[in-house]
Amino acid sequence: MLALAALLGGCSRPEPRPAPATPQPTPVSPTPAPTPPTSVAAPLPGFVVLTDFDPRIHADIRYATPHNFVGRPIAGYREPLCLLTRQAAEALRRVQDAALAGGHSLKVYDCYRPQPAVDDFVAWSKRPGEQQTKAEFYPDLAKSRLFADGYIGAPTAHSRGSTLDLTLVDEPAASQPPYRVGQPLVACTAPSGQRFADNSIDMGTGFDCFDPRAHTADPRITATARDNRQLLRRLMTDAGFVNYDREWWHYSLRDEPYPDTFFVAPVARSSVG
Repeated sequence: MLALAALLGGCSRPEPRPAPATPQPTPVSPTPAPTPPTSVAAPLPGFVVLTDFDPRIHADIRYATPHNFVGRPIAGYREPLCLLTRQAAEALRRVQDAALAGGHSLKVYDCYRPQPAVDDFVAWSKRPGEQQTKAEFYPDLAKSRLFADGYIGAPTAHSRGSTLDLTLVDEPAASQPPYRVGQPLVACTAPSGQRFADNSIDMGTGFDCFDPRAHTADPRITATARDNRQLLRRLMTDAGFVNYDREWWHYSLRDEPYPDTFFVAPVARSSVG
């Protein structure tokens, strides 16, 4: 039909047309600003306290303590709790069942992260002098690269309530020495047994290690650490979670209930609706 139209157009004489008017400039519409994510305050709808929901799961909520890459408790973490959507908690309970069958247990480092905590991270990133924990958490990376290299994000999936950071521990779990402010820091990339004495099984680096060796499939880690990362990923994937490939500890529920909502309520029992 396109060929026929071309043929007819070429053989017929066009009807006379009036002279075209002087063209006027087409107004340019301004580029619309991106729609900001929806923020919702307390109470957090359908959220649970994970250790109430499944007391078998261990918790080590680092951002409620000074043992994190900032070096102090983070804004919005009023209590050392793991808050999650019920859907994520139910999926995690299935992971715990499977982990226990193999002699392990889950331990969570961070779960729901309120937007004020993310704002705290952003503000900290703009203060170059605050690097008291660099020797442990980003020994070989400039602080100015933490956002650009994807180790810290704003906004973050954590604020949607179905993303968490976790590891595996042997069951029964070994005791973990407490962190003391001012203690000598060891690089998170140091071999297991030299870095901070986390009771996690060997994952090749410590938690929140801002280094390529923390990438889930980095080939430089030991065979044992590689097997342990694969075990965690298999357990989590089977329950519907997806790994962020730059952090072996970071997983999000694939079918999360609030994919476009970023919550601002603090990490506190009173925030759970």
